[in-house]
Amino acid sequence: MTQSALDTIRHRITELDSHLLQLLAERRQLTQEVAETKIAHHIPVRDVKREEQLLVRLIKEGQQIGLDPHYVTQLFHVVIEDSVLNQQALLAARANPGAALPLNRVAFLGDKGSYSYLATQKYFSRRPGELLEIGCQSFAEIVQKVEHAEADYAVLPIENSTSGSINEVYDQLQHTELSIIGELIHPIRHSLLVATQTSLDKIKTLYAHPQVFTQCSHFLAELGNVEVKTIDSTSSAMLMVSEMQRDDVAAIGSEAGGGLYGLSAIKSNLANQKENHSRFIVVARAPVVVPLQVPAKTTLVISTVQQPGALVDALLVLRENKINMTKLESRPIHGNPWEEMFYIDVQGNVQDGPVQKALESLRGITRYIKVLGCYPSEEISPTKVAAANALTSSS
Repeated sequence: MTQSALDTIRHRITELDSHLLQLLAERRQLTQEVAETKIAHHIPVRDVKREEQLLVRLIKEGQQIGLDPHYVTQLFHVVIEDSVLNQQALLAARANPGAALPLNRVAFLGDKGSYSYLATQKYFSRRPGELLEIGCQSFAEIVQKVEHAEADYAVLPIENSTSGSINEVYDQLQHTELSIIGELIHPIRHSLLVATQTSLDKIKTLYAHPQVFTQCSHFLAELGNVEVKTIDSTSSAMLMVSEMQRDDVAAIGSEAGGGLYGLSAIKSNLANQKENHSRFIVVARAPVVVPLQVPAKTTLVISTVQQPGALVDALLVLRENKINMTKLESRPIHGNPWEEMFYIDVQGNVQDGPVQKALESLRGITRYIKVLGCYPSEEISPTKVAAANALTSSS
């Protein structure tokens, strides 16, 4: 094939890609109109049966034009997730008309390129208003920025699928009056980032946040004689390596973040678990109202009486009200040795009857209870279809 023929094909591909983008934008606009209808008629955001029917039909149509069912399924999982999240954001904005700001000042850990920075960009891309990023060097500083009205929101990592809960953040929640107003799950893809042309065997010093080292412990064990230096944020690690311009130092962070500092990846997928995700929470000075059409989570903190079975009694209240608990975390109460606070995430809305009834019961059997926030759930489970049925019915 001549270069001219190749250029012609590539030009056609570029035209098709542009056309695909236009169609996706048109589809997104239509889902906004769907959201308006759901608001008017109090219809839930997700219609799983409709999503299943859509995927089955698309799989069949895809097969007829030579597209693999798994390819079609993966592609439209992303499209459906985008549709659901945008509809939820619109419903939430309508339920909180005074909350929209022309400028969203957001505090997060590190600077540009950190995972918190990327999560901040992702979350606020669906919200109106410009974004002003405020990088901080500690979780305490992040919370204080919002408490002192120097920021409107804070984005805080609260747990990771590899390294578990981030205790410092739970401790901050114990002592603040801020409310959790949102959450998001962000994929964490660790890469070994360098500033010069080099190779893995030349690396003598490695910089990263302590949580990152924990998540990549298997890779570190294989490295051998490499000095590991912890640093306050991923962005700080990348900045340091960028400024040093040496072939024997590297940072661990995201390839996208490293690109902002002129770094390139020489090895990727470093985490112990290849499916590595972090859950972030968004906090603000005032709580939000979550429409009942939107799947919601509620986070509580409780302190039980000091007697056997007290925690079990509290958890039984949730079961009796058919409320699903998604997270239970304990942290010591500062100044009270051997006593703990329990942080509980449940699926449910504080405006809904079962959650209200459960809270009323818990107030009667606990020493302390506080709702830290009720917020839209952004854990969008992929739509499942009976792929075998879709395939056989189309043959």
